Amino acid sequence: MTTTHLAAVADSFGRDVEQNLAQIETYVGAARARGVQLLAFPEACLGGYLSVLGSGRDGTHDEAPDDLPPVMDLGGPELRRVAAIAREMTVVVGFCEGDGTYRYNSAAAVTGEGVIGLYRKVHQPLGEHLHYGAGDSFGAFDSPIGRMGMLICYDKAFPEAARVLALDDARVVACVSAWPASRTASAGDLLDDRWTHRYRLFDAARALENQVVWVAANQTGTFGSLRFVGHAEVVGPGGDVLDSTGTAAGMALASVDLDDALGSARRSMSFLQDRRPDLYREPVAVGGPGVRGA
Repeated sequence: MTTTHLAAVADSFGRDVEQNLAQIETYVGAARARGVQLLAFPEACLGGYLSVLGSGRDGTHDEAPDDLPPVMDLGGPELRRVAAIAREMTVVVGFCEGDGTYRYNSAAAVTGEGVIGLYRKVHQPLGEHLHYGAGDSFGAFDSPIGRMGMLICYDKAFPEAARVLALDDARVVACVSAWPASRTASAGDLLDDRWTHRYRLFDAARALENQVVWVAANQTGTFGSLRFVGHAEVVGPGGDVLDSTGTAAGMALASVDLDDALGSARRSMSFLQDRRPDLYREPVAVGGPGVRGA
């Protein structure tokens, strides 16, 4: 029996990168004391997220250019600091990546050896495309805890994204978020907010339908006009929540025998093996009369 110790952080991370790194070091130290091998931090935990979101793909976005997250290089000092903090652990962080031409909303998996995995957010909600280039691929990669993948926030609303990772043999998916409460019908108590419900529903559904372990990190508190729903959580391959922070800041932790957990989940009914891809077709069109957004 080999147990893998997994954890995800819910906390507030803003523009102060030095403060962000201090928070990361504190959480890594606490996780290391618990034997954690994989620790996921929220989307944009290095430099903060956007402070407002626009009205959609055809709407406006009033984020001032000088308020945008700082651009970081993949080999820059910030990720080198994360690597020094991570040492034997695998740490997933979110940041604004620059490649000299475009900015990307990215996540990196980092060990003491450096960056071992990089993902650029593919699905862009509510005007995010005005400030970030879109990623163009999904893929799993090898890590000290085995084959894993990464997604960012809105990606979890698209079953295809997690499915590609599962078909690429990811057994663990780290999904890092800056997931806010509803803007149009926000509840006074975040536990009752409809977007809290959707966030958690997506986590459970993606874990269950792919029979993987899902490690979800999220921002908490407020940033600009946004209020985040928290709920860092680890979800098992049966869609069962193994641990959650709720709306508070903190760390969700779970110890999982990956071979046993995934083997048990897939033994009788393997959703990946029982697929019928020969029958699946893309719709002819998306949108148009009678089709309304969420």
